[in-house]
Amino acid sequence: MRQSDSCYPKSLFLLAGAVIGAGGVMLSWLGNPRNTGFCVSCFMENIAGSLGLHGNIRMQYLRPEIIGFVIGSFLISAYKREFRASGGSSPLLRYFVGILLIVGCSVFMGCPIKMVLRLSAGDLTALLGVGGLCAGVYIGMKFLENGFSLGRPGSLPQANALLVPGLMLLLLAALIWKPDFISMSAKGPGAEHAPAFISLLIGLIVGALAQRTGFCVTGGLSRLFLWGPREISVCPRSSGLLAGIGSFFVFALAASMLTGQFSLGWHGQPSSNESYIWNFLGMVMVGFGSVLIKGCPFRQLILAGQGDTDAGAAVLGMLTGAALVQNWGLGGNAAGTPYEGKLAVLFGICALLVVGLVYRRRGESFAPEFQSGLD
Repeated sequence: MRQSDSCYPKSLFLLAGAVIGAGGVMLSWLGNPRNTGFCVSCFMENIAGSLGLHGNIRMQYLRPEIIGFVIGSFLISAYKREFRASGGSSPLLRYFVGILLIVGCSVFMGCPIKMVLRLSAGDLTALLGVGGLCAGVYIGMKFLENGFSLGRPGSLPQANALLVPGLMLLLLAALIWKPDFISMSAKGPGAEHAPAFISLLIGLIVGALAQRTGFCVTGGLSRLFLWGPREISVCPRSSGLLAGIGSFFVFALAASMLTGQFSLGWHGQPSSNESYIWNFLGMVMVGFGSVLIKGCPFRQLILAGQGDTDAGAAVLGMLTGAALVQNWGLGGNAAGTPYEGKLAVLFGICALLVVGLVYRRRGESFAPEFQSGLD
């Protein structure tokens, strides 16, 4: 991508972080589950349930935030003439990794976005997730430095790029008209939600800002392992992404305190447990997998909205993973991590190691490719 396309004022990154942080906390205050103003994995589980892909009646709702992320990205990329169909970079493998990302998030009980929201609300157990995510990103970056690549995407007929945005429009129509085949929870987390219009509006704004800035928690953390004088001089994006994450945390922290949702401690926090080792390992898998497919679950939604069909494959994998988590009982809960979830994490990390080794090209480095893929 041209430098002029990828370099934006630092203030835009700060604004994106502020909107995500304050918006997420406000959605919890308006009705979303505690510390879950935004959570890609939780919300994908809700959507999967609403579509009948699992039978947990407590986790069924067509979350407008997810719809807004994709449509917001689509609208702003179309307006800026950046919407284009691309793909062909190991889509089936990306689908598989998308499944693993949601499994890892479910064991931790939240995606990287929710991890920051939990931490900003005083949940100290989220620090284990931060450590695990950083470790996973570091492992993934080492694979890139040693020649890992899923191949380079190519141009595709434009109709391919419309599939995921079109799916989200259908989900929006179903949310509005509520046909009989769409399930909605009467109790439990699926029944806890902010007003749909407000959720959709905030989702659209966040999606648009994330598309312009390339906001991604794992992408920002990867800059810690790519940092260098040349990167700083060429473009402020690296420091901008880190500044965006900092802004996200600060504004979420302030909003949590102002709305009375801040509670500092290790025990009894919403959407958390004391299965510390598995929380850590779950986010190791998320960080590792996110680097291999160039972006966290949130970033995959944004990329799919701007026409990246490889990201679209990952999004469909995430939806499949959300259904499997509920059907197979893999996710963490207040009592801890179930045996099945522990096995799934160990399998997932081993599978990612195999993928990393199989797709490694000796003597080549693709670390900059990950960076450009997020831009």
